[in-house]
Amino acid sequence: MLFKQSKSIDRLYQEVTDYDLVIVPDSPLADALNRRLERSHFGPFAITPRRLATRRRETAEDRTAFLEVIDETELSWKQIAYTVGNVLQCWEYEGTADGIFEYEAFDTPATRTVVDIIDSLQTSSRLLADYEIDVGSDESIAVVGERQLTNLERSILPTEYDSIDRFTDTPVEMPPFRIFESPAAIVDAVLDSVTRENATDIAIVLDAGSEYSPLVESALETAGIPYYGGPGFMDQRDHRAFVQLLRCTTAGSDTRVRSVKPLLTCLGATVSVEHDEKCLSDVDDSEVDWLQEFTSRANELTFAEALNAYEDRTGRTLEAFRDELENLDVLEESMTPKAIDQLTFYLETYDVPIDRDNEGVLLADAKSASFVDRPVVFYLGLDERWTHDSPNRPWVDRDEEYERNIEGFQSLLQSGVDQYYLVQDSAGGSPVTPCLYFEDLLETDFERFSDLESIRHTRPDRTVDNGFETEPLTADVEPKSVETISQSSLNAYANSPRDYFFGRLVETPDKHYFAEGNLFHDFAEFVVNHPEAVDDDRLEEVVEVMIEETRAFHRNVDIETRRTRYRIGLETICEYLDEHAPSDTTFLTPSSGWGRNFFAEYFDRTVDSPVTERWFEDESLGLNGKIDLVQSPTQLVDFKSGRRNTASQVTKHASIETPSDRPNFQAVLYLTYWRHQQPDERLAFTFFHFLETIDDVVSGDASLEDCLTTVTYHPIAFDEFVQSRSVFDALCEDAANDCNKTFSKTCYETYLTVFDSHEIPRTRDADEMAASPFGEALVERMIDDVGDYKYVKNGCVQAFRHLCGYRTEGYFVEDLDNFERFIDEQLAELNRYRRGEDRFPVAGRAGEPNYRYVNNRDMLLTDSRSARDDAQTDSATSATERKPEVSR
Repeated sequence: MLFKQSKSIDRLYQEVTDYDLVIVPDSPLADALNRRLERSHFGPFAITPRRLATRRRETAEDRTAFLEVIDETELSWKQIAYTVGNVLQCWEYEGTADGIFEYEAFDTPATRTVVDIIDSLQTSSRLLADYEIDVGSDESIAVVGERQLTNLERSILPTEYDSIDRFTDTPVEMPPFRIFESPAAIVDAVLDSVTRENATDIAIVLDAGSEYSPLVESALETAGIPYYGGPGFMDQRDHRAFVQLLRCTTAGSDTRVRSVKPLLTCLGATVSVEHDEKCLSDVDDSEVDWLQEFTSRANELTFAEALNAYEDRTGRTLEAFRDELENLDVLEESMTPKAIDQLTFYLETYDVPIDRDNEGVLLADAKSASFVDRPVVFYLGLDERWTHDSPNRPWVDRDEEYERNIEGFQSLLQSGVDQYYLVQDSAGGSPVTPCLYFEDLLETDFERFSDLESIRHTRPDRTVDNGFETEPLTADVEPKSVETISQSSLNAYANSPRDYFFGRLVETPDKHYFAEGNLFHDFAEFVVNHPEAVDDDRLEEVVEVMIEETRAFHRNVDIETRRTRYRIGLETICEYLDEHAPSDTTFLTPSSGWGRNFFAEYFDRTVDSPVTERWFEDESLGLNGKIDLVQSPTQLVDFKSGRRNTASQVTKHASIETPSDRPNFQAVLYLTYWRHQQPDERLAFTFFHFLETIDDVVSGDASLEDCLTTVTYHPIAFDEFVQSRSVFDALCEDAANDCNKTFSKTCYETYLTVFDSHEIPRTRDADEMAASPFGEALVERMIDDVGDYKYVKNGCVQAFRHLCGYRTEGYFVEDLDNFERFIDEQLAELNRYRRGEDRFPVAGRAGEPNYRYVNNRDMLLTDSRSARDDAQTDSATSATERKPEVSR
């Protein structure tokens, strides 16, 4: 990979050492040349135009101009910032402050007001516009990288000077890209090469807004390695936290605990994960008392009083923030929503200068620097975020701007003696696009870094050398095996074993649908035990209790909607239990109940019926679970607050042969367990979706049947079942019209003759059954017996659909036998992962997880590390092949 060679700093110095004054485009280059000056020199040697004109270090004049203008106008802060930016930018390109008036769209009263103010200030642009280089007859001037100077900067140049190109005509070989699997792996590689002793020899160039910035900063801090050039004013933890504290006062009642977790941490408050989804104002926890009290009285405070309160709470002072509030003249201003919005806008728009200790590793922003003066330079990322956004203004020549940026990019990539380009080839399963400047520099087609000269790096072995050494245990520890699994765990495991694994390790916050579902379930159990205790008045009381228990999850504007929802759900539960009260409980052993029941405690009653909330754990089957209601010896009921599925959808999502991307094994798992309690019985498992008809209830057209989905278990093999007289009678009477007409004209014995010569296929697809030898034989037999009529052929098609319907809407002996074997296989596989024989995979039974049902999405890598490792060659070398020397 070749591109135009940038002159080394030492060569550049040799070319300009004899000049009296050297004009350069950026401060790092000027500082580097000045450090190499080996002779006495009066006045500046290498210097930027702005520093030469102002005789001071360069500052962000847009911020200083903004601070001046807000004191002298009544314009809004956003309008001032926009206009100041336009005026200074146009001045840079046009060379005069009033050059912006040449563009009609920008010639506005606000612009004229700002120009009048800025033109009278001693900004660097004003000083630069008025400055002329006083050249003596014997003084010589060199200009390095003249193309990178703006028109305003060129305006100070004398008529005679020598232009020094930063590049040679000789192409240079670019180092290969070093491809790593993640940003963390890249930072690890850098840290392997950096020590406190060699920190001053190293620079790290990155996009300041990327994930690399916080990773590098925290890694250097953890290692105790000094650095500078990184975090800004708003990167300081307390500054961010105080601004978030201010924002909390205007965010309203919908502010969730999860959104203020960083602030609570800074305040020294530890709040349980279970409260994350709740509204801050409604959380009952002493840890948030201070924040709740502060937000309730914030409109009475000034910024100074709020800052004092924060400092008193944390025990830390924010002097720099106080000084900035004074600069803005808002310290004693009341904290109105407008004032808070203005302050937040200012801090998001401008970089507030901070004092830095210029020692240690240099962190350079890829979009701000064109040169770094360090022997060893690491470049992190090098992706499309390194591309500059050229200003979209009429005074900007975008082609010229692009050339200026690409020259700076070329120079930056060749800074130092040793350069290391550390990149990712893919992220989130998609290729990482290299910086767009490479298209012009390399003149070759590519889409990702691996298309160019590159070296892949594996994850470093932390068990050797200076990594994290492992200490063997004194005795072997056998991991505890999982003996039984619940339907919810099986669903999670089938979707993504790794998500299931993290779900066992990580706490998750309470969700409103969990809280509501638990209350509905407790109410249903209470009604079963005490049906006489629930009348209209008590129902209203229950609604209000549920509102109070779930209020923390909902906005105030949603409370009435939830109240209606709860009332309808409770009424539907009462209606169902009134019509389907449990019939026989004598076959059940007494149950100690399952946990606590909220309404039993609230109404001071007991819930000890053996038919409700019945826990089971069967190690011989490997199953555990909790049955909401045993309605009869052969009927189980589960209360659901979610959307209703049909019976065919239920069996489809529990399919073993064709895994679903929405796995749900509840019905088949419970029926498998219950058939061992009620052997040789026809069983039914009913999902009662008590909120399914909420819209119909409101419109007055609800039916309880629309809430029910029942899956049936037939204690017989499917091929035996379809030969039964009851199935034949159903084909004659309960199927579609042509089917009834056809089979009512034949006899049961004729129907059975087909089974004598052909086996019915085990399929849920009617077309597949029709195309099978059995299906063809049945059609042929019906035509022979009834006649070659169109309705006969169509009736057979309807019969196939009816027969397949038994398979799609229920289970037979072989189905549950297969499910028992499936459970044994899944537990064996799960325990193999638990023993560490292999990693928990991300992909589930249906392939890539359905991320709608993943609970720990941020913990799942979307590509296979093992696949990447297989692709990595043994010739890949480490980024630490040669550690930088401490001294040069």
